[in-house]
Amino acid sequence: MSDKPAVNKPNRPDARLPKGFRDVSGAEIRAQSRMLATLAKVFETYGYEPLETSAIEFTDALGKFLPDADRPNAGVFSFQDEDEAWMSLRYDMTAPLARFYAENAQKLPKPYRRYAMGPVWRNEKPGPGRFRQFMQCDADTVGTDNIAADAEACMLMADAIEALGIPRGQYVVKISNRKVLDGVMEVVGLSGAESEDRKLIVMRAIDKLDRLGFEGVRLLLGNGRRDESGDFTKGAGLSNEQMAQILVLFEVPSFADEALAVQRVPNKAHGAELADVRVYENRRVDGIIGGISSRVLKSARGLDGLSELRQIWSQVKAAGYDDGRIRIDPSVVRGLDYYTGPVFEAELTFEVKNDDGQTVRFGSVGGGGRYDDLVARFTGERVPATGFSIGVSRLLAALTALDKQAIKATGPVVVLVMDKDRVDSYQKLTQTLRQAGIPAEMYLGTSGMKPQMKYADRRGAPCVIIQGSNEREKGEIQIKDLIEGAKASAGIADNKAWKEARPAQVTVPEADMVAEVRKILARHG
Repeated sequence: MSDKPAVNKPNRPDARLPKGFRDVSGAEIRAQSRMLATLAKVFETYGYEPLETSAIEFTDALGKFLPDADRPNAGVFSFQDEDEAWMSLRYDMTAPLARFYAENAQKLPKPYRRYAMGPVWRNEKPGPGRFRQFMQCDADTVGTDNIAADAEACMLMADAIEALGIPRGQYVVKISNRKVLDGVMEVVGLSGAESEDRKLIVMRAIDKLDRLGFEGVRLLLGNGRRDESGDFTKGAGLSNEQMAQILVLFEVPSFADEALAVQRVPNKAHGAELADVRVYENRRVDGIIGGISSRVLKSARGLDGLSELRQIWSQVKAAGYDDGRIRIDPSVVRGLDYYTGPVFEAELTFEVKNDDGQTVRFGSVGGGGRYDDLVARFTGERVPATGFSIGVSRLLAALTALDKQAIKATGPVVVLVMDKDRVDSYQKLTQTLRQAGIPAEMYLGTSGMKPQMKYADRRGAPCVIIQGSNEREKGEIQIKDLIEGAKASAGIADNKAWKEARPAQVTVPEADMVAEVRKILARHG
């Protein structure tokens, strides 16, 4: 046994994040802020006003619309307060809106149109690109059952995506109706309270059609499916005949001129090509509507959903959005359980390379639908509502791939401190830049020239301000353009040549500092 005294090690926490969460860099935050400002402008053009609701709600106010289990916090992050009441972090922006509307209905205009932006939390299994905390951006209309609100939501989604710089032909807003699927399930024998669990499994299986394909969905409609990790998902237990009647609903009609329509991207400058696409889209919708009609003839709810789809398409067509931007697609279901009618989804169709060099499509970046029963949970009275949500992080990643909203770390101008006993002079230079509206900072560390330059580089500074005793005596400063300097250094072979060239470095009178810095900033956009 050792005679050495025991050493008590300090009990320090591990510096680590919980699984499924991430830290967000300043560059991404800035890019995200620009994107949200653009979206807000489009939403307000449509007459929506902003609203910010609490991140925490009573658990019963949120409702159990995510995959459920025997515990009250299934799918959400929950805790009990001092009164032992269950509280939860919001899992979307829609359930809090329903609570807000029910609480403030007497003071709000009807219909009430609002947009909201903020983080939401899901207590679900994380995966690549799938986090437990993420940003959402919503726009909703509450208090009207006019189907024009649904058509308008789809047009707003299209306009918002284009305003961010994604060109027409590289995205599509797809529309379906929950009532249609309900009607088909009713026809195949899935009706009544005893079938609710199986209907929910069917709905969520179809929602995965794009990701899993027909065979994957077929397994989930049958006995179940085991994924690549070995996890097993229980199926709906449908018969082969029931599966066939449901799956045939999602077979898209094909026409001889389909290749022409796909190749010809809608372009306002080419009227003939645009006309071709519109002819194709309207023929396609006629084929889909006809196929649905033959499958829901025995269901009043299914026929009601079909009628709503016809009305939406009529308004979309009248507004000129039948040029490939908006399509009828029965495979759109949406995973949340509170949708009661039209549902829609925004999908990006362009291809990019992932980290493994594989060609992939971004797919869905948002969606929504009608939820006429959500407010009634609080009031007991039916309050119709519709809206959509955009996945901010996913859309930002897509914009970055297109270089429309590139995440670039552009930091402040850094004023180097060459003489530590003249900090007041450097502080004056820094404030001069700031007062001219130029982001700037004085180096606050204690290191020498080389570490200061490295610091400025890590900050993403476009340039640095240098003033030694010689420059101060002459009333001058040196400005080093770090961006241009990095480009020049690539073509200089040795240190001697570097010193002789002094790339991207100028000396100007101190009074000209602001004008010269503005030239550098303008040069680099």
